[in-house]
Amino acid sequence: MVKRLRTAAVLAILAVTLAGCGKAEDTTPPVGTLQVSLSRPKVALGSPVEVTYKFTPAANAPNLGARRLFVHFLDADDELMWTDDHEPPTPTTEWKAGQTVEYTRTMFVQSYPYVGAAKVVAGLYAPGNNERLKLSNEDRGDRSYKVVDFELLPQTENIFVIFKDGWHPAEVVSDGAGRTEWQWTKKEATIAFRNPKRDVVLFLQADNPAAGPNAAQQLTITVGDQVLTTVALSASESPVRTYRITAAQLGQSDMVEMKFTADKTFVPALDAALKSGDPRELGVRVFHAFIQ
Repeated sequence: MVKRLRTAAVLAILAVTLAGCGKAEDTTPPVGTLQVSLSRPKVALGSPVEVTYKFTPAANAPNLGARRLFVHFLDADDELMWTDDHEPPTPTTEWKAGQTVEYTRTMFVQSYPYVGAAKVVAGLYAPGNNERLKLSNEDRGDRSYKVVDFELLPQTENIFVIFKDGWHPAEVVSDGAGRTEWQWTKKEATIAFRNPKRDVVLFLQADNPAAGPNAAQQLTITVGDQVLTTVALSASESPVRTYRITAAQLGQSDMVEMKFTADKTFVPALDAALKSGDPRELGVRVFHAFIQ
């Protein structure tokens, strides 16, 4: 009996000791509240979705300094699938107490091998030392905050786009949980998809990082002999653009062929300034061409 009492006493002391060694409560005042919403509660893999960010500073919030948003997409088991860390369009150095900051950015869901319940965890951090700011949202630990739930659907929910003639093989760069993929066009490149016989939206993310005299500056998009639009290309940014296309413009054929034509092309190996041995004819770098 005495032995049992001693054992119980030791366990009680150990429990108190461990509790005392636990992580100290974060008593730092929160700098504000972050809200995130998606344009759709159910999103198919590989498809675009608009993500709206709204930050409401605390009444006595100090200057936040230079910060980035970390935006992590987790599955139902809290496993990291991909990230969309970014700098807000209005730098955090300009955010002020009492002034709500809100913006929307279009993001393409990565083709990750998972469907089902998912969530977004986000927060603010300093790029130099990764220090995170405390927010008034419910803390999951380490100043990370669940901001929205959603559901991932199979990629079969999307209109299947075929990259036909005029495309170079896909190139991929991975950075941690992030993954960037693109394909260069030649002078002309074609995509094809089954005609949905309804109005659609083309989501296009493209640029040309080259700055030489033969680098493409414009991209013309056509269906048959109809010019749908002309896109001005940039070497410094590649925003996601949207173009509405009517059922009449798609025509009556079962399949639609859409052509991308660059105004100029260049061969990196022929440009001494690039110091490249790449012999390909390059027109436009396309990250996404999606029909919805």
